[in-house]
Amino acid sequence: MSDIIDAVLSSLSKGKVFKARELLLPDYVPETLPHREEQIKKLVEILAPLARAERPNNIFIYGLTGTGKTAVTKFVLKNLHKRFPNNFIYIYINTRQSDTPYRILADILENLNSKVPYTGLSTAELFRRFLKKLNEIKSIIVLVLDEIDVLAKKHGDDILYRLTRANNELGKSKISIIGITNDVKFTENLDPRVVSSLSEEELVFPPYNAEELEDILKQRASLAFNEGVISDEVVKLCAALAARDHGDARRALDLLRVAGEIAEREGRNVVTIDDVEKARVEIEKDRVFEVVSTLPFHSKLVLMAILLGLKGKNTLTTGEVYEIYSSLTKKLGIESVTQRRVSDILNELDMIGVITAKVVNRGRYGKTKEVSIAANKDVVLKAIIEKDERLASMWS
Repeated sequence: MSDIIDAVLSSLSKGKVFKARELLLPDYVPETLPHREEQIKKLVEILAPLARAERPNNIFIYGLTGTGKTAVTKFVLKNLHKRFPNNFIYIYINTRQSDTPYRILADILENLNSKVPYTGLSTAELFRRFLKKLNEIKSIIVLVLDEIDVLAKKHGDDILYRLTRANNELGKSKISIIGITNDVKFTENLDPRVVSSLSEEELVFPPYNAEELEDILKQRASLAFNEGVISDEVVKLCAALAARDHGDARRALDLLRVAGEIAEREGRNVVTIDDVEKARVEIEKDRVFEVVSTLPFHSKLVLMAILLGLKGKNTLTTGEVYEIYSSLTKKLGIESVTQRRVSDILNELDMIGVITAKVVNRGRYGKTKEVSIAANKDVVLKAIIEKDERLASMWS
């Protein structure tokens, strides 16, 4: 068996594809960010009070996935901190990973060198310790809450309300919040007081177009790959595929990286168009599974209703989806959400590319939406039922 391991490692070691593969990973922040100069300038202007050791306004940053929101935020804060290291502390939290109020407060405290047990304390006690710690350090804290919508959808907006009101209980220390979200409708369900406090400043990131994505890929490819590995045709194809998917730079970089990994696994030193196509299929499966598996329960239930309804037919109307969804909630003994909320869920699923919901005119019967699955049905089903026996029982 060790011979197999040695053979695989030997073949990979012969590959001369990557010079620095890590430069294509999502968490890498480059030294320059092409086509985001306007957003960088605006964010620096908002955060300029930090140069005087003063608290800047809270900021709410909107934009689709892969439009550079996180990269620009990290880039600006890193560079401001280099210039004014004694004026503020910044803490980055991804709320998809730290997905409870307890974990968020614990992570903040740990970033401030304060030990916290993994469980065992109440959220109220953690918040009290958080305020005490902030008062001790007497500094400006810039708290970045990435994917802030995930937290609010799972746990409500109580923790956001507390954090936005924390300055009322602080002395010389002050806290400024930068909230980042892909969901442009996120604030619609928040307490108006939270929206008012959180959205003191707003910044919108537009999608990249194909030419902009090509520039980004060329810059990153020159650093990440060995010379001669990547052709202009491969870069153009990755850019075009990502531009089609809402101008997602993260997807473009993933395509380039996975295509390189495929070429490397096959012992080649050149990435081809065929490698990009293989990478697209591979990424699509992974992306759909990740997106669907992290959906709220009722969104998964709506998806299950669609899958059940599409047995033997190509499309469903929104009314049919709601009828099947309602029957599933009765079987489970849980309360249904409203038909309007199911319509919103369908829009959300359409936006992330899991389903297609097209408005069709039925003449005197008015307009309706025809719903179909846009992603691989097997992958969608696996993601729905893998960790939920209740949903698995609906399919069997």
